[in-house]
This record gives sequence, C-alpha cells and structure tokens, in this order.
Amino acid sequence: MESKLYDKAEVISFIKQGKLLSLAGDNKILNDLPQGNWIAGSIPYFMDNDQGKFNQDKIYVNELEHFGSNFSIKVYDKNNIHQVVKDSYDNGYTMIIFPPFSEVLQEYALNSPNYEGLYNNPIVGWVSGIDLNSDDTPKTYEGRSGIAHTDKAVAIHVQLPENKFAQIEIVNIFERDENSPEIEFYVNSFDVINCLIDGKETNLAEYYKQHNIDVKLPIVADYSGARINVSVKEIDQENGLVGFYAPVFENVIYKFAKPVDNYVRKFEINTIDIGEKSAFSCNCILNYLYGELEGKKINNVKGPITFGEIAYQLLNQTLVNLYIENIE
Repeated sequence: MESKLYDKAEVISFIKQGKLLSLAGDNKILNDLPQGNWIAGSIPYFMDNDQGKFNQDKIYVNELEHFGSNFSIKVYDKNNIHQVVKDSYDNGYTMIIFPPFSEVLQEYALNSPNYEGLYNNPIVGWVSGIDLNSDDTPKTYEGRSGIAHTDKAVAIHVQLPENKFAQIEIVNIFERDENSPEIEFYVNSFDVINCLIDGKETNLAEYYKQHNIDVKLPIVADYSGARINVSVKEIDQENGLVGFYAPVFENVIYKFAKPVDNYVRKFEINTIDIGEKSAFSCNCILNYLYGELEGKKINNVKGPITFGEIAYQLLNQTLVNLYIENIE
C-alpha cells in the first residue's frame, strides 16, 4: 500500500481488512475510526505525494511491514516506558507515538539513552501535535481499544523474518558552526538558566540576546559523527531561562548551528537519495514552518509533519526514515 493521505472511508476499509497501520490525522477524524490493528497520533500537517499541506479531512497511512510475523500493540506511561526495549522482538522494529509535553515523553527523552539494549532494534516514531492556530489537545490513539490518550505513548512492536532487518536513516540539514563557542550543561534538562560557554559560566538567555543568535537554528551535538539537534522552544528573558523541545545532556559539547541560506534547496540536496521504499518517514514542524514547505515538493520526502521525531531518542528539526532491508 502506498504511504499517503487517504479519505476516512478508505482508512476504515483498511482497518476492517485487518491491516497493521500507523496513522496520522486531525483529532476530529481519528475519533471516528473503528477498532483494529492500528496506532495513531494527531497532526494536520503533512508532506504528501504532491506537496506539503495542511489537511484536516484525510488521514496519512503507513502500512507497517510485518510479513505475517508477530506484532504487539502496547500503551506506555511514565512508569513503564522503560519497558519499551524489553517488549521488542529479537529481530524487528518498534513504531511509537508520544503526546507532546507529557510526562511519558519527558521520561523517555531524558532517560532513554541509558536504557539497556536501546540500540538493539530500531525504535522510530514521532510526537503528535495540533493545528497551531487552534486550542485543540494533541492525542495518541491505541486502535485495539480505540481509546485516545493525552498522557500515554502508543507503540507497535513488529517482528521481522530472519531474512530481513530494519534500519533508521536520519537526515539533518544542519551543521555545527565550528567557529561557535563550545556549550556545556550542568544537568540533563529541557530548561536551562546557566551553562558553560567556552568554559565560562554564562546565562544562556542573555547570551542569545547579546549575540543576536537566531533562535530558528538548533544547537548541535556530535555523537560519534551523528549530528543531533536540540531546538529552542522559548527564551524567557525575564526569568533568564531557555526552554528546549528536547533535553540537553551534561558531558556533551554543543555548538550553534550554521545559518541555512536556502532551506528548501538544502533539503533537496540532502534528500536526493531517499527512495520510495521508505517504510516510514516523518519530518519536524519547525522544518516545515521555517522552510515554508507548505505547497512545496521535496524529492521523495513524505509523511506526517511532527512535533518531535524519534530515532532511538527524541530529536528536533530532523527528518527520520525507516527502511526494511533484505539480508543478502
């Protein structure tokens, strides 16, 4: 089945056929779906076949590849999310959707790097969201019961046959500005007051103001060659606080990202090799907004536009792809 936006009636038909699905759509339409083998998150922003678009009348469908093998659907809260790795199969992958700003997401974001066996099998997914011009509540859905959650993550664990394996690809258009000072944090946190900048204790909010740092640019860490972004949520000058959409970690060196001259062109260059065989893909709402991707087509980039991306851990301003490959 092609991954794209479908009418509600088509999605209901897929569910009744017993297909294993990851769905994305506005709350108003997800509330009407029958019980079945699916999970979902609320979001009305998408990269569809033809262009980036805002849509509240259709549902983006990814049929999850399971090849007749085992799968299980789970619901997690802050107290059991650490079990997500243990619940996975020996050879397979996990698709997971979190509600934003929830305790379960905070627990996972802060502590998942320390989960034993985190990198044994791909954990991929996203953070649900809403129409930015509304007062809606972002939700996740567990299809077996049809229950919507505002404070729980939903996941599908999929077992793959011995001749196949899953892998994650991260596309990050941002590079560290090597002329940037080194930024180090005292604790693992979403919110920062003081930090070390080139070894000197500094109020980060004041540093952003004094140096006129573009808050649309993330700070970037280098994890053994993998560039991991942390994006700015807010700068509260009154309280001297910087809030981030993902946590920063102690004992990690961050730098400000290089400015991006042409967002769309940068995406085109970095996604040229994305094939249509991607089993799942999602892209960040900040990329969508800052890059003005509505109405634009970027190579084979498709999928929901999300309030955060999961590729083992919580990411920001990143495009994530899942591929199912044959073992040769």
